[in-house]
Amino acid sequence: MADEKIDTKDVEQDAWGEAGRAGEDLGRVGTTVKEGIVSSLKGFNEIEAEIVTLVRNAVADSLKASADVAAVSVNVSRDVVKGAISATEEVGTGLILSTKSVAKGVIMGVGDVGGDVVTVASQTVKGAVKGASEIGADVSLVARRAVDGVIEAGKEVGGNVEEIAKVAVGGAVEAAAAIGTTALKAVREMLIGVVEGVKDVAGAALPSPRPRPAASKPSAKPEPVLLDDVGKPVSPRAKAKDKE
Repeated sequence: MADEKIDTKDVEQDAWGEAGRAGEDLGRVGTTVKEGIVSSLKGFNEIEAEIVTLVRNAVADSLKASADVAAVSVNVSRDVVKGAISATEEVGTGLILSTKSVAKGVIMGVGDVGGDVVTVASQTVKGAVKGASEIGADVSLVARRAVDGVIEAGKEVGGNVEEIAKVAVGGAVEAAAAIGTTALKAVREMLIGVVEGVKDVAGAALPSPRPRPAASKPSAKPEPVLLDDVGKPVSPRAKAKDKE
């Protein structure tokens, strides 16, 4: 039986056809992944907003029932952070992702009843860092998320954002120092530039003060013009010398 001739042209076209179909499949897979991620991110944003609302309402309702908002605010913020950490510990994940929303909700709830958001910001971050250490979570990431949350809330409630940033970072560093040198170093590195960044934003948002005009110096009085015996003008010093 005679050998059949194989048309290399057909083989080449078949190969390119398979490659083209593979490319189409990859395009469809990429699109599917993209749509899935977009949906997940939208869902996560909704979850974050729900956590903020939940914490905000819980804190505000608790403080409204108290006669001493200032004293109770700190205790409530600690209790909320503990509750959030306990929830993530029970589920087994989510602390880093939920910390920002919890911290933001605490500050906004305190702000709703006119509480001291600056003091509570520090306590909230401290509680988050301490709690993260206790369950073995990444202390530096939790610190950053908590600080971001209280700063974001400070902006929305109209608080002193620069002061909130300072005490929040200070609280994170203080809590990390109590854990150990490794935690302290990690938190410091994670939070480098946070306060300066807030200053830069505040400086850009606020108009710079107008320069004050320089105070004008009083003009010197002109010396009187004196005349000599023939009517020519002479300086007072020369006239005084002639008298001597």
